[in-house]
Amino acid sequence: MMEINFNKNNDGLVPVIIQDATTKNVLMLGYMNEEAYKKTIETKKVTFFSRTKNKLWTKGEESGNFLNLVDIKNDCDKDTLLIYVDPVGPTCHTGSDTCWNENNEQSFGFLTELEKTIEDRKENQDNENSYVASLFRKGINKVAQKVGEEAVEVVIEAKDDNEKLFLDESADLLFHYLILLQAKGFKLNDIVKVLKSRG
Repeated sequence: MMEINFNKNNDGLVPVIIQDATTKNVLMLGYMNEEAYKKTIETKKVTFFSRTKNKLWTKGEESGNFLNLVDIKNDCDKDTLLIYVDPVGPTCHTGSDTCWNENNEQSFGFLTELEKTIEDRKENQDNENSYVASLFRKGINKVAQKVGEEAVEVVIEAKDDNEKLFLDESADLLFHYLILLQAKGFKLNDIVKVLKSRG
């Protein structure tokens, strides 16, 4: 059992940050005493100490929306836990995915923002100044052709020693592939699901 300072605040409790192990989104904040921690380890379902009810409660014991334990990390002061979970259903009692009323969706940071820009160009193809919109206007064959061209250029640059050109062509390939995905009605999350299904 890891060393946890349950007595730092003289109430026997430590704050617990709950994070989805897959999406990395923060789902909620709760509190644990030593008994709640031990029950979480034993059952593999996250159990908190309710300060309002003054008793232990396992998340999902009434709703069925359990937080299945994946991993636990202790912070540098040994008084705050970060718990990675596999959530079953929404986390918040309001029915929201998180206690901040956000959707618990996978995000790829900058690439997700880029996907949103590409989606905007797809929906507004009349934008004459947009390269992406012009590709969508030309149709799936042109988009697919561009991906093929960029793939060939990546292969060519991979055989040389110019790292900058290789990275530039790799970026072009990824960019055009994201456009092709949306031209076919898909996004990166769809590809991730396929890769995960392969085990």
